[in-house]
Amino acid sequence: MGRRSFGLLFLLVVLVAVCLASIAIGSKEIPLSGVWHGLFTPTGVEDDVVVRELRVPRTLLGIAVGIALGVGGALMQGHTRNPLADPGILGVTHGAALAVVLSIFLLGVNSLVGYIWFAFAGAMIASVLVFLLGSAGRGGPSPVTLALAGAAVSALMNGLVSAIVLLDQQSLDAFRFWQVGAIAGRDLTVLTQVLPFLLAGLFIAAFNAPGLNAMSLGEDVAKSLGVNVSRTRSLGIFAITLLVGGAVAACGPIGFLGLVVPHVARAFTGPDYRWILPYSALLGAILILFADIVGRVVARPSEVEVGVMLALIGAPFFIFLVRRKKLVKI
Repeated sequence: MGRRSFGLLFLLVVLVAVCLASIAIGSKEIPLSGVWHGLFTPTGVEDDVVVRELRVPRTLLGIAVGIALGVGGALMQGHTRNPLADPGILGVTHGAALAVVLSIFLLGVNSLVGYIWFAFAGAMIASVLVFLLGSAGRGGPSPVTLALAGAAVSALMNGLVSAIVLLDQQSLDAFRFWQVGAIAGRDLTVLTQVLPFLLAGLFIAAFNAPGLNAMSLGEDVAKSLGVNVSRTRSLGIFAITLLVGGAVAACGPIGFLGLVVPHVARAFTGPDYRWILPYSALLGAILILFADIVGRVVARPSEVEVGVMLALIGAPFFIFLVRRKKLVKI
């Protein structure tokens, strides 16, 4: 077995261990016997309800979202050739946020399940708009034009969100709950609604990996190898939209995971995206569950949402990355 294959197997073992810890550990202390009872021989007591209806759906959603954001981040850094890119650079996050705020402000939607489809639709619309703007001109879409279009669309949508939430207190209160980024309080209904989109995004991402390897050598080299650069980039953007749009719709914006995970994966795999993507998927699931477990423990009996915990982890890494890559000078 090769080193990278062994690494994947090791990450799978770690993920299983973290999943078990996610089910066993929480703000409410449940003994291991109670966890076992709740999983396999439930009788409806309080501990069984906590395990089966709260912690198991939370863990499954964390796995799905972690995989989606990890793979989405790796694709985004590959297609933009920017080591500091994260999935939000295409405006996906801000598009979802604007759609959520509009659904609250105009339609009075006030349930998490109700937000999902609006958030996903907003993410898709924003991504399409960025791609169209980035594709305008003779050269078609390029890493630079996509990044600039994403920054412009994100700024516009962020301004609209700020204007609406300042005008309407109800929109502000509901938006703050969604904006923090969390996997708590979601049942399996949320996961089942976004899972088909996440699976489709993962399938497209796997198909996109060989072409992305060629494009990492330069677009001219990729074309000489027979790669259709425009089609490869379009598929990559579509996969990012499905993965990140579904994750953001389900849990709200969760920052830094899509930035941090691909760099850790690349340290083990090298530049081959056929390995970076599965490593990023497993590392993303492990990191989000680990952050969620820590958030449950550090503020008992309350909890710190996973979006906040990942920001605490990701911000120092971001600073380290900028300094190591010498992208800024002090």
